[in-house]
Amino acid sequence: MRVIAGIYRGRTLKSPADTRTRPTSDRLRETLFNVLSPRIDETTRFLDLCAGTGAIGIEALSRGAEFATFVDRSRRACALIEDNLEHLSIPEGSTEVVCLPAETYTARTFQAGWDIVYFDPPYDHEYSHVLFEFGTSESSLLNEDGLVVVEHHSKAAMPDAVGILRRWRILKQGESNLSFFERN
Repeated sequence: MRVIAGIYRGRTLKSPADTRTRPTSDRLRETLFNVLSPRIDETTRFLDLCAGTGAIGIEALSRGAEFATFVDRSRRACALIEDNLEHLSIPEGSTEVVCLPAETYTARTFQAGWDIVYFDPPYDHEYSHVLFEFGTSESSLLNEDGLVVVEHHSKAAMPDAVGILRRWRILKQGESNLSFFERN
């Protein structure tokens, strides 16, 4: 697994030794960032939920995002993310690694103003309650023009709307889909 573009382009990332973590393929990451790149600049705050190896958030940082938070429930995954951040010498202060389930993090966090949220739960995971945290009109987790992207299995039913979030695009690649949500 490698960083596709930006300042860390071509650098390799450590992968998990077990098969419990399903890293997003290089090809799917490239497709994702073809859509996201115009939205990423030096002020972008990126949230990587169910981060696994951290490859998605690291790609966002490599392409110029100001800050990335990596959230995963697995202590092993959090250690792997920290190893990858250290391996790439990503500056301190531009990242945060939180070892909590995504639903706990989104329910408890008081941080506001995410520009891009990437949510890649296990394919058998129920996701709607996590999306709802971003889709309430009272929520300050997502900026007004923010975007939530959910990676899910191509056979999984995904709603067209969750609260005030509306799906505006879906990309299909093999058994994986990317659903893009914005505020209505």
